[in-house]
Amino acid sequence: MSTPHNTASSRKLSIEDILDLRAYERVRDESRAEVIELKKLRRIALGPVVTLMFENRVTMRSQIHEMIRAEKVMRDEQVMEELHAYNPLIPEPGQLSATLFVELVTEDEMREWLPKLVNIESSIVIRLSDGSEIRSITEESHAEQLTRDYVTAAVHYVRFELTTDQIEKFALSGAEIASDHPAYQQSVSLHSSTITELLSDLWA
Repeated sequence: MSTPHNTASSRKLSIEDILDLRAYERVRDESRAEVIELKKLRRIALGPVVTLMFENRVTMRSQIHEMIRAEKVMRDEQVMEELHAYNPLIPEPGQLSATLFVELVTEDEMREWLPKLVNIESSIVIRLSDGSEIRSITEESHAEQLTRDYVTAAVHYVRFELTTDQIEKFALSGAEIASDHPAYQQSVSLHSSTITELLSDLWA
């Protein structure tokens, strides 16, 4: 099952893009294999406990299909609810969108890290070669239910908005992802293959 190249006009998903349960089951193995390979380019480990997954139309369609499968969704109204939740996470031209995971395994880790990492979702930057930074913006539709004053959630949704000049610098000279959170100072350079992949989100 091939995936069409994103265009600005086709980025947001409609109900016609979502397969019913039986149709999805027939293509699920092949579809998941393709998405797993795609996610390898889009997943960034930032230090020991934070991971960013840069989302696009393909990853969000896969997420909706898996949610519908898990919940055995049959009605169009329920599919529309999933579209309403996940369409905002598909980046428009000039944007990158990411799911931020605080990846903790044990209760001790959660007790240690979740209070320390309050506001982590506002502390991620894309740092360009000239030292300029593009700071993460919390996705508004999810912020209210995920943001707390005393403890962070394990999942956040963020986006980055780049100007044309910033996109050109990103393309030509690369970038790194960094956290400037007081309790979590981390950075990682983006591989050239990831830069190339993310440019498909940024260009119109």
